[in-house]
Amino acid sequence: MRREKVARRPHSSPGVQVTCCSSNPVCSSRGSTDVPFMAPGFFSPVTTDFTLIRSSRFISSPTFITIVIIIIISSFSSFTIFMADWTDCLNFGLSVVRQTKEIILSAFDQQKSVKLKSSPADLVTETDQRVEKILISTIQNQYPEHRFIGEESVAAGERLQLTESPTWIIDPIDGTVNFVHRFPFVAISIAFAVNKQTEFGIVYSCVDDKMFYAQRGRGAFLNQTQLHVSAQEDVDQCVVVTEIGAERDDIALSTMTSNILRLLKLPVHGVRALGTAAVSMCQVATGAADIYYHIGMHCWDIAASALIVQEAGGVVMDTDGSEFDMMSRRVLAASSATVAGRIYPFIRAFPCQRDDDGR
Repeated sequence: MRREKVARRPHSSPGVQVTCCSSNPVCSSRGSTDVPFMAPGFFSPVTTDFTLIRSSRFISSPTFITIVIIIIISSFSSFTIFMADWTDCLNFGLSVVRQTKEIILSAFDQQKSVKLKSSPADLVTETDQRVEKILISTIQNQYPEHRFIGEESVAAGERLQLTESPTWIIDPIDGTVNFVHRFPFVAISIAFAVNKQTEFGIVYSCVDDKMFYAQRGRGAFLNQTQLHVSAQEDVDQCVVVTEIGAERDDIALSTMTSNILRLLKLPVHGVRALGTAAVSMCQVATGAADIYYHIGMHCWDIAASALIVQEAGGVVMDTDGSEFDMMSRRVLAASSATVAGRIYPFIRAFPCQRDDDGR
């Protein structure tokens, strides 16, 4: 069902309380400055003129009574569907992320026990595993019917399967190499998908205390300040953010370096790499960068930030210009459709297995 736009006061967060109440781990949207939502077709005493109805003899007929019953049932049915907007889940996710970040910060300056996964640049620490377990167990206790896709769970052999069911897609530490070396760009990334569509995304940059979040149709925010892309349309004036990634074979390395070379020759103002896909893409949402692209990352790296960019007014697509697919392991985010259309022909992808292809 199509949702109607609802007026909101300027610069207000969409009913999200980042700081959770001491008496309840799930933050409440009560007290929000938002105008309350009302489902389309719901009776409103302000807008419905019952005088005309009362003045009609038709009101006493069986046909009229039947129509009223149908309208009321339909209205309540529509209202129930409409209200399944997942705001409570977003509030809970924000609360859990803020609580869990203390584990990351307390371990940030400590010596880490590091293991390799797929390559010398694909690392995992005990903190990655601990944070993911806490996130999943805490959320599962609140929403036992929901499903989960976690980076470390998949690395440990759990099957990656995105279904129509409500699913939390979790990267406990995006930027593990940064975390190991104390390079201050480390994030918790959580996306929430229903019917294989992301409904909200959270990216929390722990060291600098920046909470990026967005809910579908309600805008993107950084610490309760609404985000907007730069809307830059001149490629020559663009800052590009990308990652070298964890792939280290010759084809992947040559493809990634040649992509950077082609972009620099366009030219663009510059190319940057922060070491975390989630935070890097969020720079497009803030307007600090104009383009982000990456090949070889995973769904937990970019599902949340893709929605954040879209809700900030940006464009997200595949690196070949086709529709964005979080499982394809390719993404291009841009400040405008003009910039995206100008950039994607210069980006080449190397072969990589889809996330949902037998993992």
